[in-house]
Amino acid sequence: MSVEMSVEMNVEMNVEIAEKIILRTLRPDDRAALAVYFESLGVETRRRFQPHPLTQEAAVAVCNEGESSTVRLVIERKGDLIAYFILDRGLPVYETPRYREFGIDLAVGSDLLFAPSVADAWQNRGIASLAMPHLIAFARQLGARSLVLMGGTQATNHRAIAFYEKFGFKRFGGYQTDVFNHDMRLLLEA
Repeated sequence: MSVEMSVEMNVEMNVEIAEKIILRTLRPDDRAALAVYFESLGVETRRRFQPHPLTQEAAVAVCNEGESSTVRLVIERKGDLIAYFILDRGLPVYETPRYREFGIDLAVGSDLLFAPSVADAWQNRGIASLAMPHLIAFARQLGARSLVLMGGTQATNHRAIAFYEKFGFKRFGGYQTDVFNHDMRLLLEA
């Protein structure tokens, strides 16, 4: 359950991050392409992404969402979607107490939840590294003071942890499910 935001995030992004590879805002007409993207993800990738199901129905729902506290971005290459990102100003009630234990008071609207996914064929090819500086700048443009990994990062996902730490994310404890999950946050303020 998320705390609702009264401020809508009606912002657009459209930037070429490599030749003919565009990081942009998700559009309503992306329903079919997003469904193909979701359904093409492998079991391991699906297991690591928890914000919502990766189904055709979810693709339709997020593309039809309209105004909300969430910005959804995609990376497009030659008409295919190869990555999907969520930036959300709402804060689930279960995130804030874990960070408070470390003296961090997350604030609705200032601390954006961040949930990334990259198509299996594009993982470890540098596409997320090309996108991250733009995503960080975009979050700053939205007035964010930090990016908080939505639900943290599974401790068994060593590549993801190294990736986030490369961009300045810090670990702040975590919690146990079927695996341990590291809470991770990137402070954007100087």
